[in-house]
Amino acid sequence: MKKDSRIYIAGHTGLVGSAIVKTLKQKGYTNIIGKTSKELDLRDPMAVRSFFEWAKPEYVFLAAAKVGGIVANNTYRADFIYDNLMIQNNVIHEAYRSRVKKLMFLGSTCIYPRECPQPMKEEYLLTSPLEYTNEPYAIAKIAGIKMCESYNIQYGTNFISVMPTNLYGPNDNFDLEKSHVLPALVRKIHLGKCLENNDWDAIRNDLNKRPIEGVNESSSEEEILKILNKYGISMNLPTAKGQQPTASVEIWGSGKPMREFLWSEEMAEACVFLMENIDFKDTINQQPTANSQQLIANTQQPEIRNTHINIGTGQEISIKNLAELVKEKVGFKGELNFNTSKPDGTMRKLTDVTKLHNLGWHHKIEIEEGVAKMYRWYVK
Repeated sequence: MKKDSRIYIAGHTGLVGSAIVKTLKQKGYTNIIGKTSKELDLRDPMAVRSFFEWAKPEYVFLAAAKVGGIVANNTYRADFIYDNLMIQNNVIHEAYRSRVKKLMFLGSTCIYPRECPQPMKEEYLLTSPLEYTNEPYAIAKIAGIKMCESYNIQYGTNFISVMPTNLYGPNDNFDLEKSHVLPALVRKIHLGKCLENNDWDAIRNDLNKRPIEGVNESSSEEEILKILNKYGISMNLPTAKGQQPTASVEIWGSGKPMREFLWSEEMAEACVFLMENIDFKDTINQQPTANSQQLIANTQQPEIRNTHINIGTGQEISIKNLAELVKEKVGFKGELNFNTSKPDGTMRKLTDVTKLHNLGWHHKIEIEEGVAKMYRWYVK
């Protein structure tokens, strides 16, 4: 990419998209294009076609998606598969029609099977059933990978796919119903700390910026306590005169599942690095399989699959230890209660990042530093 290349970031205000924009600007790129979902509905084929004809982007980062945690994925199954399929179908196809030089499609490591061997290698894709709770979202993302591979094979496009692990960082989604585990923990434990400190100014400031089901800074204390309790953030009144109130935070599941987390701005650095240095041909496994060898012997083309790239740290932490880490960084002194009647989801989701390392990129920010950075950003 040249510094004045026309670069379109689909989803430029989201967690990943905003980090990519920031990284590109820091590296001196000057012609960055972004449209909010209100300005451009990526589910609308004609609107997307008109946009590409007008903007004529040379490079595309497809970071736009409908995303959420286990509750949202399992509740809004139709929305997750429809919205994501429509977004990526429209953007990828118009990138082909507009002769975009390179496109990067961003997916998720939830594409891998529920009982996937650990750590998860790219070649484990489609080897056994998916996790049920996020199956619609995962299927949409798998379709995006296959769409990029298919357009590359048939039309000679240069579309690459990256599958980030769990991301966290500035501009994350802190909606208590729809957020992923780490931002949800940060907000819930922050509000728990506010309750135990009886800091109603901080609670109302939080609700002013992010109302919960219509409950905002102007709601009564009773209404606020009720909605916080619904999401597992409870105040325990003192039992004796002079005692301070205490608080507790409920966390879904046993706390045993292991998860991998990558700072979103490092994910952006990895994406820009790959866009600058890696083409589709570099992502193809150079070691032919037995089936590929047979195809070659029959003068047919070898199979091309699993060209996507895992992006992660290759390190994991249990949800319980993560919650304890957030508790420490926030300064919460109350209880963390794990509700084992709620689902855990997949027990392990650790990426094998050998391919990424071989292509030349490694992470630097560890989870302890990242959680502290995230909490400082959230409070600010």
